[in-house]
Amino acid sequence: METAAPLDGARRRGDGGVVSVVVSCPRCGGPVRTPDLMHAESRCVRCGPVAPLHVPEHIDGQIVASVVDRVAADGAAERPGVPLWCPWPLPPGWTVTGVAWAGDDATGVRATAVACAGPAPLGGGPADLVLVAEEPGVGLGTRFAGVSGPDPGPELAEALTGPGPGLGHPEHVEPARIKVAGHPTPLWLVDSATDRSAYAGEARGMWLHAIAWPASAGHLLAEDVVLHDLTEWTPPELVYGAPSPYLHGKA
Repeated sequence: METAAPLDGARRRGDGGVVSVVVSCPRCGGPVRTPDLMHAESRCVRCGPVAPLHVPEHIDGQIVASVVDRVAADGAAERPGVPLWCPWPLPPGWTVTGVAWAGDDATGVRATAVACAGPAPLGGGPADLVLVAEEPGVGLGTRFAGVSGPDPGPELAEALTGPGPGLGHPEHVEPARIKVAGHPTPLWLVDSATDRSAYAGEARGMWLHAIAWPASAGHLLAEDVVLHDLTEWTPPELVYGAPSPYLHGKA
């Protein structure tokens, strides 16, 4: 059985090809400078100190295993490991299209993302979904939502107390109620760019974001969606598709 290769840099596939890992700012997608003699942390010129986002350029079972190993190795007694949430079972016709993690040797893993794609729940073409688990302040979920700020706190408060979540989604919407690791979990529609729907909630003491393209694809979360943590067990039946454009800079 082939073991997973580390994903901290370029790695070689079993067929001889090289899988590279793109490193960028989790908040804006810009370049990240590594720690040096003047700075103890990774940093973005625009955003300041950040937990750099690592996105493998391709996706398959071995890459998922490598990311799982990296995330699981970071778990420590003083703080819980970041889950790698994935719909399981996958909705009919859907595939996993990417995985990513944010952090470095100094901070450890502070966020993860899993991308999936498949037929839109209301028809009309393909749809994409990105699930993000993150500690407060990382900013990855709000970046995919297309809004400013590191966390969805203000938007979530508005969704809970106001008539609607804001521009582009004026109607009041009840929370999506999905199951996360077997537990019913509400996700609230929050402010986002109008070409997508963004939901936010909490699971295992961390932010949980679900961002869907196009906006109507958010109806997927009205179905019987169950999220499973891949760091606990990775189903061998997972099906992989073309790499997600949203993990690779489109969002």
